[in-house]
Amino acid sequence: MKKPKDARPGSAGTMVELFAGVGGFRAALEPLGWRTVWANQWEPSTKTQHAADCYWRHWNDGSLVNEDINSVVDRLERDNDAIPAHDLLVGGFPCQDYSVAKTLNQAHGIEGKKGVLWWSIYRLIEAKQPKLVFLENVDRLLKSPATQRGRDFAIILACLSDLGYLVEWRVVNAAHYGFPQRRRRALIIARRMVQASPEAPLAWLYERGALAQALPVWPVEDVQPSLPARQADIILKGHPAQITQEFGWTNPMTPFRSAGVMWDRKVWTRDVDPIFDGKQQTLGEVLVPDEDVPHEFFVPEDQVARWAYLKGPKSEERTAANGHRYFYSEGGIAFPDRTDIPSRTVLTGEGGTSPSRFKHVVRAKDGRLRRLTPVELERLNGFAPGWTEGMPDGRRAFMMGNALVVGLVKQVGQELSASSTGALQVVS
Repeated sequence: MKKPKDARPGSAGTMVELFAGVGGFRAALEPLGWRTVWANQWEPSTKTQHAADCYWRHWNDGSLVNEDINSVVDRLERDNDAIPAHDLLVGGFPCQDYSVAKTLNQAHGIEGKKGVLWWSIYRLIEAKQPKLVFLENVDRLLKSPATQRGRDFAIILACLSDLGYLVEWRVVNAAHYGFPQRRRRALIIARRMVQASPEAPLAWLYERGALAQALPVWPVEDVQPSLPARQADIILKGHPAQITQEFGWTNPMTPFRSAGVMWDRKVWTRDVDPIFDGKQQTLGEVLVPDEDVPHEFFVPEDQVARWAYLKGPKSEERTAANGHRYFYSEGGIAFPDRTDIPSRTVLTGEGGTSPSRFKHVVRAKDGRLRRLTPVELERLNGFAPGWTEGMPDGRRAFMMGNALVVGLVKQVGQELSASSTGALQVVS
């Protein structure tokens, strides 16, 4: 694993952070010299803004706006100074429906759909034209929706292409690069291009792109990736509304593989294998001493059987509400969780005392079973212990279920810092 290099504050460039949560991007990138000039965090479903409160506790500098991003971008279209100019736009945006609402014959540009979060990102990029964009999402993005595999990602790629960006992406399991959690996420890097003509896009995918530099990979199938590429694997055609209607109807599975590069709506995509020869961190290394674990995190004896049932394999006959009988099957999950390997992915439902199939449970030295504490969940994502203090334990777990792996973002940020001076002229 590369050791991130610190830099003078602001020496890499200016940054705007969208869907900031508890500040994972900022925690990763500011030590590399990125200076946050504006950020946005808003939880529409709750009155108490726990994530924004946490962000303010760490950075009380007036940069965070706690307001619905759609309202802010609406204001930006009337006043271009509503959001400052910036070199880098970052955000871990939720996975939603990215389609254009209006039909093709009604569409008037991208403003046909403003109700979901991608279009706020699009409108901000269109208005401010940052040199770099760094986005994070669940890997499901590449294959959604189920009825049109890959459509949502195709819309995002086409939009970024039309705004003049070269895009690279990678589905990354953080544990493959030494981190203590098997968290899979899609990382997307977009660069504003000037007079570019990528003659060897696969070299960009395997060797020259920020993701390839930060998170090295082996080609699975290409022997000479540096040679000029043959015809693109996918060509994205039509207005985003047309892509909404037509892309992916015949796809039994997504055409977008675990890595790729896109320029001028031409897409080259491949599966890749990670290269890593460093130390592998494990769940056991983030655990706090048993004596520091509050009693409420230990599983009562009368609940152990319920926990074991939920985590065990099943093949059961069940009856639906309409009376239809069916068999429900699922495999087992390790119980308790192994501590000599990286943990499973932390989910938003990790908190709370009730038995669950997906919450982590480890065995204490005295044989008792216990759940993970908020500090342990923070450590699994690379945050400093106590990062989310000040909110209920269930909300702390929820925040870590939504968070990114800070160290992984920092490794990519090192490469972005090196290429943040000006729009890119040449690719190959």
